[in-house]
Amino acid sequence: MLVIGHGSSNQSWVDLVDDAVSQLDVPVPVVASFLEMVEGRLIKDGIRELERQGVERIIAVPLFVSSGSTHIDEIGYVLGVYDKTELDEELERIETSADIVFCDPMDNHPLIVDILLERVKELSRDPASETVFLVGHGADEGKYHAKWEDVMQKLAATIREQGGFREAAYGTMHPDNVRERAQEVTGKNRTLVVPLFLSEGYFTKKVIPAKLEGLEYVYNGKTYLPHPYVARWMQDVITHQLSRA
Repeated sequence: MLVIGHGSSNQSWVDLVDDAVSQLDVPVPVVASFLEMVEGRLIKDGIRELERQGVERIIAVPLFVSSGSTHIDEIGYVLGVYDKTELDEELERIETSADIVFCDPMDNHPLIVDILLERVKELSRDPASETVFLVGHGADEGKYHAKWEDVMQKLAATIREQGGFREAAYGTMHPDNVRERAQEVTGKNRTLVVPLFLSEGYFTKKVIPAKLEGLEYVYNGKTYLPHPYVARWMQDVITHQLSRA
């Protein structure tokens, strides 16, 4: 199993991913790798490590929030799963004799919904009179934008229904509509802002508060990690794939 995260120059970000991966209990070798910024632990390094362990079938799990991330296409291409990508970047395929199974990212998986419900309930006092406002990275490009919109619409609807909230809405960094959409809801009900990000960092600590400056809302910046359900999600994905082998 090859877990693929984006990567960060911040070691604490990497440590959070490693900690989640360490919680897995699966009957196959597991290696955590990164798309960029973690020297010696890139995707190619992860594949080579699994090859050294004799692995012939690699289940690649992208540790990404949405199928709309352009990085999903990049990863799929370098793994040899996708024949082409709509992106302009020059990408080099990784040569391997292993059979690659490329899984879906987190999207609106039930365990991810449970994480978000827990996060928002930490902020909530009276769901029936509150609005949940989700903030995601988003994407400007055609199909990537459509996938982001689809995921966020589904998450907002599910959280509103399961949490009993009065309303749920969302905004994205790309296209940049966070403040505009937040202004539409913050004046009506007590608004709970929840970030759709894997881990805390620049976006959750600086960008989101800056975009919402002056508006009335409740926010603690908590992300998917650290939460044990991230490991449970990975476990669910790998167990499903192993059952199909």
